[in-house]
Amino acid sequence: MTERKRTPWVVGVSGASGTPYAASVLRGLLAAGEDVDLVVSRASRLTLLDETGIAFRDAHWRDDLAQWLARGADGKPGTFQDVPLDDVRYWGAGDLAAGPSSGSYPVKGMLIVPASTACVAGVALGLSKDLLQRVASVTLKERRRLVVAVRETPLNGQTLKHLVALDEAGAVVLPASPAFYAGATHIQDLVDFVAGRVLDAAGVPHGLYRRWEGELGGGSRSREASGGG
Repeated sequence: MTERKRTPWVVGVSGASGTPYAASVLRGLLAAGEDVDLVVSRASRLTLLDETGIAFRDAHWRDDLAQWLARGADGKPGTFQDVPLDDVRYWGAGDLAAGPSSGSYPVKGMLIVPASTACVAGVALGLSKDLLQRVASVTLKERRRLVVAVRETPLNGQTLKHLVALDEAGAVVLPASPAFYAGATHIQDLVDFVAGRVLDAAGVPHGLYRRWEGELGGGSRSREASGGG
């Protein structure tokens, strides 16, 4: 295994609907020159297959990831071209001996995108039933940044308690809730807003959405300029 020059971010993808969010975050990290350690849960593979038609396989993860990152939120292949994967290291969800399962393995932090309520519960309770949950637990105990992009609605009381527990443990709870002031004209714009907020929470620079600048009407002008008005 080659030595890396940069400390990576771990991106965990759970089984919630919202695989385009994960793709946008991954593209944003790689565009920013960040290294990535990727963990795709078993449940998320079913969601990915349903939302994109891609059957994600451990043995062919590079080819499958390339197809995934090339698709936009509308599902059309080839929307994004030539996303570099040299800075991605993949770990199987059942590999509890993987590097990120130990606190001595250097990472900047972890981004769980999207986070299902089952994933939230497992991390809040410290279950570590798979590598994704184990890495999240390690991230918390090592006092590293953990961003949990929960994607579910409505939320019941038990899940709210789990989210409060994560907040108290030091995680950033970031609901996958797009805003509309940025002048979205396509589904991808809404996806990129959420992905951009995840990267904001991680302190990673990006240009995924138009930021609020204290001026009313900026979103409508952006739509008109792009021909979406």
